[in-house]
Amino acid sequence: MFKTLYQTALLMLIPLAASVLAKAETSAQAPKLEYVLSVTEPHAHYFDVEINVSGLKQDYVDLKMAVWTPGSYLVREYARQVEGFKAENAGKSLGFDKINKNTWRVQTQNADKFSVKYRVYAYELTVRTSYVDATQGYLNGASVFMFLDKKQDLPSTLTVKPYATWKEITTALKPIGKDKWVLNVPNFDTLADSPIQLGNQTIFNFTASGIDHKVAMCGEGNYDIARLQADMKAVTEAAKDVVGEHPCTDYTFIVHNTPTGGGGLEHLNSTTLVTSKFGYQNPSSYEGFLSLVAHEYFHLWNVKRIRPKALGPFDYENENYTHLLWVSEGFTAYYDDYLVRRAGITTPEAFLNVVGSNFSYIENTPGSRYQSATESSFDAWIKYYRPTENSNNASISYYNKGGVVATILDLEILQSTGGTKSLDDVMRYLYQEYYKKQQRGFTDEEMQKAVELVAGKSMDEFFKKYIWGTDAINYGSYLAYAGLQLTDRFATRQEAYLGANASNQGGKLVVTSVVRNSPAYKSGIYVNDEIIAIDKYRVGSDLASNLANRKIGEKVKVLVSRGGVLETVELTLERNPVVSYQISRVSNPTAQQETIYKKWLRIK
Repeated sequence: MFKTLYQTALLMLIPLAASVLAKAETSAQAPKLEYVLSVTEPHAHYFDVEINVSGLKQDYVDLKMAVWTPGSYLVREYARQVEGFKAENAGKSLGFDKINKNTWRVQTQNADKFSVKYRVYAYELTVRTSYVDATQGYLNGASVFMFLDKKQDLPSTLTVKPYATWKEITTALKPIGKDKWVLNVPNFDTLADSPIQLGNQTIFNFTASGIDHKVAMCGEGNYDIARLQADMKAVTEAAKDVVGEHPCTDYTFIVHNTPTGGGGLEHLNSTTLVTSKFGYQNPSSYEGFLSLVAHEYFHLWNVKRIRPKALGPFDYENENYTHLLWVSEGFTAYYDDYLVRRAGITTPEAFLNVVGSNFSYIENTPGSRYQSATESSFDAWIKYYRPTENSNNASISYYNKGGVVATILDLEILQSTGGTKSLDDVMRYLYQEYYKKQQRGFTDEEMQKAVELVAGKSMDEFFKKYIWGTDAINYGSYLAYAGLQLTDRFATRQEAYLGANASNQGGKLVVTSVVRNSPAYKSGIYVNDEIIAIDKYRVGSDLASNLANRKIGEKVKVLVSRGGVLETVELTLERNPVVSYQISRVSNPTAQQETIYKKWLRIK
């Protein structure tokens, strides 16, 4: 039997109405989350946090504090700075228990609404922590804001109530409407990944690659804004050219100008940098600052989008292990100086000096023969941020080793492809294939596959030796691809060598480290030994002057005080094995060497 037109229309409307009703019910039932950040007594170094939750009817709710922040691979136990935790509903206190080091369980008893308040002590001005005083407030979300367990994807708002004299807020979070102090938070990942600067910082802008860039300069410094605008534009555009596509609509730099400087930390579309306030007029330190800009900015792609599979979604409560920090940080360490060169700010010779220094560092670090790039990456959580007097002997930085690997890998790809492809092509492939197409991170095997695809050959031996292994690198063979040669400035130096480093501590010459396989190491000189005399002659304030006239092969007796007991250590001085590499051009490069040289160093 045929349906009437009215019946057909009615049947079509029923599922539509049901769908609208279901959506309305879902919307009505969706939990709502609001953060309120207040600064009322900055001189005491506290942030006050309030979290308001509605629509989450449960017997209890767990609120958690992250134990680490992405990009800095160390469990920092942010919960240790929390105090004054309390929970309430309609003015009445709710019971709660702290059930582990970073979890507070609130007995909400199916309440439709409840709020939590606590304070965070913040007096550590680094890129990984939070800080507040009478002049400014700076916070990393992971170290200040708790999250609802299993509700990290819940959107929220953040209302900031600054100290009375503060007029500026700088953050990558977007304001809701015209009120700059009320911010939209898509999820906890974004909140944790969007540092906030409060105060009266100087702000300037520049446009690069069609993207608006905001720079907040915190604290005084001898910087020139016009110069920074031009040079930061050049560096950021050079970074974008590596992958060929910019993932952001805007970008924010927060720059802390301090007496000594201190590094940087990348975020989704922002970064925090700490640099020397009076270093902008010194050519070397200024180029160092631009390299720092390049490093953190390049992380926009490498880490935040091109990432190992283990680094996202994040587990904020535990270590997130990966073998691939030699790519995430090491490749970025290679590109930072390289991008300053590609931006035309430094010369090819200056860049080659950096490369030579990087090679020297690896060869002068005994740990490079004992720890691989992958092991260094995996053990970052327990070793890199916790160095000891023996670290130089037993480990190698995934930054430095990864940067050197990236250098020789770039040259290997240029050679294998006749100068038509480079490491840039590996980065582009990883970006397009895993970030954009598959929307995930890559594995160890997929990283090697990407390199092989671009190089057009198997790279098994390369990865076995230099990534998973600790083989010595023949730097000269890779430099030869570009018509370059490696020489050691210290090759003819005949300097007697003890192998112990010492410092003057209250008038005492105390051993601070001993180099593996050196005379001091083999003979049994210890860290913390006080060196009193060499061959009955009292030592001065430094060790080098006491060895200046000694000869290689000479036997000496070193008198030390060890725990208050005098000991005599006999040893034979050896030739100082420290190298200082420099890179220069060969006299008659081939046509292909010339091609690779110009392609690598961006010489037209």
